[in-house]
Amino acid sequence: MLTALVPSATSDDGGFQAPTVGEFFPGELLFVGTPFAMTRINLMGLLMAGVVSVFFVLAFSKPKLVPSGVQNLGEMAVDLVQKNIIEEALGDKGKKYAPYLISMFWLLFAFNITGILPTMHLAISSVIAIPLMFAIIAWFVFNIQGVRALGFGHYLKANLFPPGIPWPIYILVTPIEFVSTFLLRPLTLTIRLLANMMAGHLLLVLFFSATSALLLADGFLKVFAIPSFIMGFAFTLFEILIAVLQAYIFTLLTAVYIDSATSEEH
Repeated sequence: MLTALVPSATSDDGGFQAPTVGEFFPGELLFVGTPFAMTRINLMGLLMAGVVSVFFVLAFSKPKLVPSGVQNLGEMAVDLVQKNIIEEALGDKGKKYAPYLISMFWLLFAFNITGILPTMHLAISSVIAIPLMFAIIAWFVFNIQGVRALGFGHYLKANLFPPGIPWPIYILVTPIEFVSTFLLRPLTLTIRLLANMMAGHLLLVLFFSATSALLLADGFLKVFAIPSFIMGFAFTLFEILIAVLQAYIFTLLTAVYIDSATSEEH
């Protein structure tokens, strides 16, 4: 049972090996040495993206008036994001962004939850390329939609020159608004998700690899394997909550940024 939970950070002889950042940079497995080289993270990402895609295709390929089975689960998955994020942040205009935001939420959740799945033991979103990709896409979406809704000049004016401020103050406010809106938003989206998923992985590796090492130790040290395992199990449950929460926060902030960009008032 325990061997299925112990991450790869346990050393070959079963001894304790502290987790390192090297775990977030796995070696190449396929197409080694080519521009198409793929690591374990890449393969996991393709697998989870495929699972999410197949689920929604099966759920809505032959929709029925009275849903049942996988269609019922699909509608619940859509309603979860629609009611708790899209309608709350965007109101009626959120319908046009629903496919994007729903896809974002469930892909992020799938990429987060791999941190506790057997044989995977690493959240795909704990590798910076994944949260950065989602953040860059979000940046393009809310800026493009803002320009389309307000026009390029009006959009820049609304974001860089907030109304009701004396003109001399714009010398200070405008650079701050530029950095905050156009630079910090994708950066904070990336770091928030990345840091949470990296921390969760390191804690799980720490407790489970310590449990394995303590079980193989001599004498009374074996007793300490019990609290170590309990802590690892508790953090596993906590990581499920974090996987959902981080997908929710990322998607909600994206929806808020879209609403702010497309609204006349800022």
